[in-house]
Amino acid sequence: MLEATRILAFSDEAIEEAARLIGEGFPVAVATETVYGLAADATNAEAVARIYEAKGRPSFNPLIVHVPDLAAAERIGKFSDEARELAEQYWPGPLTLVVPLRNDAGIASLVTAGLSTIALRVPTHRAMQALLRRTGRPLAAPSANASGRISPTRAEHVLKSLDGRIPLIVDAGPTERGLESTIVAATDGQIRLLRRGPIEVPGAIEAETGEIEAPGQLASHYAPSKPLRLDAAEPTQDEFTIGFGKVGGDVNLSAKSDLVEAAERLFELLHVADASIKPRIAVAPIPNEGLGAAINDRLRRAAAPRG
Repeated sequence: MLEATRILAFSDEAIEEAARLIGEGFPVAVATETVYGLAADATNAEAVARIYEAKGRPSFNPLIVHVPDLAAAERIGKFSDEARELAEQYWPGPLTLVVPLRNDAGIASLVTAGLSTIALRVPTHRAMQALLRRTGRPLAAPSANASGRISPTRAEHVLKSLDGRIPLIVDAGPTERGLESTIVAATDGQIRLLRRGPIEVPGAIEAETGEIEAPGQLASHYAPSKPLRLDAAEPTQDEFTIGFGKVGGDVNLSAKSDLVEAAERLFELLHVADASIKPRIAVAPIPNEGLGAAINDRLRRAAAPRG
């Protein structure tokens, strides 16, 4: 548990301090034009895990990655002509584009929840833009509130639900929009609406309910191709085992039973297990408390029967 969360009014000094904390792997709250975001280095899996820990997020849904401009976005995602046209028309602004992830993007797999796509946005707010340029990093930033609570449009809203869970809030006053960004997927030559928001995108097709692609959707997402058994204290010979703590295996989420480390490594090790020669996967028991509840939720979704 951190000490009481500090609030600093938006200034060069506040951005400097926020950038220092992000460099040390902590999430900080900062205003965007939509709602306050909980920003952390999207290339640092442990930092991203701390976002989930602070929010008490019930499952590892994909996170929106904020970047300063289209050029930075194109270093992370693959933009079709349609996606580029949307970016040029609406960025910076409250539109999030889901595009294929580049193999060399360097984004932590926890950000995309193991998917091959990534949600990208160029914000217009001066505070988030200042932080992006000062850190020189892409920043994963869901809304800065405890999971299930109302999205925050003022610094005091953030403090009410996250006091003691994060080190700093950069207070830039009330947000302009007060509603999370519109999300569209620009893949396979189509523009599909995944979440309604401040921007109406002409011609966007309402996405059918199915696998999760972006924040705000409820269906299950990344799952390995092999059968997955949970709470496996004793593996069988045909299982690739992912251990935790004293329950060993072929690999271990965290030998020291650290749930932040386990969350950081979860998707990476599921990929390793899926690529192994063994036909089945087993995962050791994970404590169902704090961040462990989110890990177990994700594992249950991954293990669910598929049609």
